Amino acid sequence: MISSAMDDVDRLCLAARLVDGPHLFAPDHAAQRLADWLADFEPMQTAAIDDLIVRFPRVKTILSGIAEASPYLFDLLRADRARAIRLLQGNPESHLAQLIEKTCCEVAAASDEVAVMQSLRRMKSGAALLIALCDIGGVWPVMQVTAALTDLAVASVQAALRFLLRQEAARGRLSPRNLDHPEDDSGLVVLAMGKMGAGELNYSSDIDLIVFFDAEATTLAPDIEPQPFFVRVTQALSRLLQQRTGDGYVFRVDLRLRPDPASTQVAISVASALHYYEREGRTWERAAMIKARPCAGDPKAGEALVARIAPFVWRKHLDFAALADVHDMKRQMQTFRGQSETSVEGHNVKIGRGGIREIEFFAQTQQLIAGGRHPELRVRPTLEALNVLASSDWITFEARDELTAAYIFLRRVEHRLQMIADEQTHTLPADAAAMERFARFFGYDSRAAFAADLLGHLTIVQGHYGKLFEGDPTGTAQLPAVDYSGGPDDPRLLEHLAALGFKQPIMVAQTLQEWMVGDYRVFRRESTRSAFVEFLPALIVGLAHAEEPDDAVTAFDRFLGALQRGGRLISLLSQNRDLVALVALILGAAPRLGDMLARQPQLMDGLIDPRFFGAMPDQRELSARLAATLTDAHSYEEFLDRLRLFGQESLFLIGARILSGTVSAQQASIAFADVAEGIVHTVHGLVTDRFAAQHGRIKGQETAILAMGRLGSREMTASSDLDLILLYDFDAEHPDSDGERSLQGAHYFARFTQRLISAFTTRTNYGVLYDVDMRLRPSGRAGPVASHIRSFAEYQDHEAWTWEHMALTRARVISSSPAFRARIEKTIRDVLTRPRNAQAIAADVADMRRAVALEKGEGDIWDLKYAAGGIVDIDFIAQYLQLIHAAEQPDILDVSTLHVLDNAARLGMLPPAAAEVLRPAARLYHDLTQILRLCVSGKFTPENAGEDLLRVMARAGDAPDFSALEARMHETQAEVRRVFLALVKQGG
Repeated sequence: MISSAMDDVDRLCLAARLVDGPHLFAPDHAAQRLADWLADFEPMQTAAIDDLIVRFPRVKTILSGIAEASPYLFDLLRADRARAIRLLQGNPESHLAQLIEKTCCEVAAASDEVAVMQSLRRMKSGAALLIALCDIGGVWPVMQVTAALTDLAVASVQAALRFLLRQEAARGRLSPRNLDHPEDDSGLVVLAMGKMGAGELNYSSDIDLIVFFDAEATTLAPDIEPQPFFVRVTQALSRLLQQRTGDGYVFRVDLRLRPDPASTQVAISVASALHYYEREGRTWERAAMIKARPCAGDPKAGEALVARIAPFVWRKHLDFAALADVHDMKRQMQTFRGQSETSVEGHNVKIGRGGIREIEFFAQTQQLIAGGRHPELRVRPTLEALNVLASSDWITFEARDELTAAYIFLRRVEHRLQMIADEQTHTLPADAAAMERFARFFGYDSRAAFAADLLGHLTIVQGHYGKLFEGDPTGTAQLPAVDYSGGPDDPRLLEHLAALGFKQPIMVAQTLQEWMVGDYRVFRRESTRSAFVEFLPALIVGLAHAEEPDDAVTAFDRFLGALQRGGRLISLLSQNRDLVALVALILGAAPRLGDMLARQPQLMDGLIDPRFFGAMPDQRELSARLAATLTDAHSYEEFLDRLRLFGQESLFLIGARILSGTVSAQQASIAFADVAEGIVHTVHGLVTDRFAAQHGRIKGQETAILAMGRLGSREMTASSDLDLILLYDFDAEHPDSDGERSLQGAHYFARFTQRLISAFTTRTNYGVLYDVDMRLRPSGRAGPVASHIRSFAEYQDHEAWTWEHMALTRARVISSSPAFRARIEKTIRDVLTRPRNAQAIAADVADMRRAVALEKGEGDIWDLKYAAGGIVDIDFIAQYLQLIHAAEQPDILDVSTLHVLDNAARLGMLPPAAAEVLRPAARLYHDLTQILRLCVSGKFTPENAGEDLLRVMARAGDAPDFSALEARMHETQAEVRRVFLALVKQGG
């Protein structure tokens, strides 16, 4: 009997239930890391883990995979060896339930916030390890994993809120009827939104909450004002859950889904919220409320609030306005979809083509359409919604099964990505080696096998998503043919335009009439006008699918007015009609790119290249394309023209990828830098040869181009100039060049540098290649334009200011012989790794930041570079950390700010709480900077920006609308400035 009971326990323990596991990328390395960890075990612990490994071999497989591929999980294993053994020996379901129950009791008995934060964080770390083991080992299906994560989040919010309300009761500000449940009858409602509301949290998810209070039905003391009280409680709740301590954090809290977050407090009254939803609520807010669920606070008030919001979400009739809302939602959430293959490396499994968001939208759209009349569709979980849609004949069972399989697969991919470093990421690795490593961590034996399954699911999702409005839902196919030249007095044309989704059909009809008969320069050839008239019906449908159709028509009209020759362009659009929506987006959001297209219609060729929506080209491929572009240039002038055309084509295509959402800001930055680097290297070689033809060469001559600033750090944007330094060397015993027009030493290289700058900056038929800035050279404008390597080294050793060494952290040799490159890199490394006084450097950094603020200002949050808590603050932190730590830890050095922050956190030089603020902030600023540099030539002011641009920015910032993005910017900049002041003040 006892033996049988023990067998049952064994069968239920986590180790016995493991059925899956990673494949190793570097088995020897993984084995060594695991052995190093096991060597620190106590004898009894060693015996226990050895017993588990012998009886259940997958234990070693999973521990080895974690040791190799997941720094976060391996840290959790190493933090508490006894806990790891208990988890493997125990029943995971009962262990998680007991852990949550035990923690809630500890929080209830806690006397202060420190104890509460400690208990909640220990619960989170234990649960995070347990849930990861169950996911990686195939013990729980993925939706059981998401449910466990959601249960953990709900328990955390409830326990923290109850503690805070008890504290307020002790202070006499609240008079609860039951101290064990002080939230009852308090009028305080915490709604869980998004995946938390649906019970679908991902592994490293933020939790989206909206906090409401009913000012007329609270248990507040008579003299307490409701709003300040509930705002203070909400802020404390957020702090308890997300503040980083030595024990980590519980959950990151996002409160920005509330009404108009840029101008409202973090807790909002029920009356104000209902007023907002009735008068101003938008389609995305309706969709968000589908998953809303009261998770903490007053349960009766929560259910009552959801019932009162229901009429806003669920419309009674499927009328034209409701259908137009659905169209708007699709436009605002979609990214442009090309016909070429989806890349694997760098693909975003959440918002990329064929991703999780498309499946969620597929379900939510049809819930919005019919949920008002069919209450059975009002379900929160995505898979449940797909099942109900199939059972109700809204979709086929085949579609349900295919989308369900894809959803489960993609959620597992998402979880495994986030387990690597506990980051809220959804993007697959960008390079092949990292992708191979991830595929194996995910359980595949190769990248190719993983890619085949991934692409299969993405393609299926794209197919269903693309057919979402199949069957002509607006009825336009049944409309009779219309006369597009009829103008605003033609009722049939106005009806047709309104049915397509245009909100200003009179304006659009007037514009169409002008296109048909107006005096546009591009239509002076009758064949071009005829082709355009034939293409016009398809063009109007394409513009109707733009994010803002009326604005797209206006932008296209402006484009036609600027176009000088357009026959080929119109032919290309008519033959590739899927591009119309992308072109409309480009014209509406980025006039700079639109002007380029108007001047050079041949830029459109790149958009129909099958490679356009594939992986971004690397340096080798770019070099090959550039060489092909230049191969038959017959003169220096033609060579410069072709370089400029190549640069502009590359800028246009990368910019289009940014706007379409098919490339990340980081990938775009690297692509811009790769293009610039290839061009610089080519120009360097050309000018060297041409200059030598005139002036000869000097014995032992070497020249190198050192990239600084954004080119050096590979963080370029569409408008970046080139910060360059030219370094040279030669045989001092033979300083004269051997050409007919001989020059000597420094004079030779000064003239050479001027010729080099001219090649970039001379205006030809295709404009300027790049603006060049050489002010970062030794002594700035006062110094020579080119520097001898010895003089450069001596200057850096003896004369350079701290700010010049900060700038040197981004220095990167981009064109040179290998031997000269090595000399320069050693010189730079020697400078950066010398010992420094941390307090002196901190004082210099603080002084420099104040000087920048005085010169540039820091009060505009949309001046992303110079705002208090903006890009400069983060750059200065990264540069400061390198200067004070590189002597002892040279591994911190990197030209990329993000990489430096990663290195500093890994090496223990950046507190986890600071890293948690700085890394997401740097990515956010990077994403938005790419958009702004692409779309705005001057100062960005939201009130003067077009709706297209505001939508693109919100999407780039992963915010539901611009108001939410603005609120996030305020919060982020305040946090970054706080970290900057703390780090610099403490002097390292």
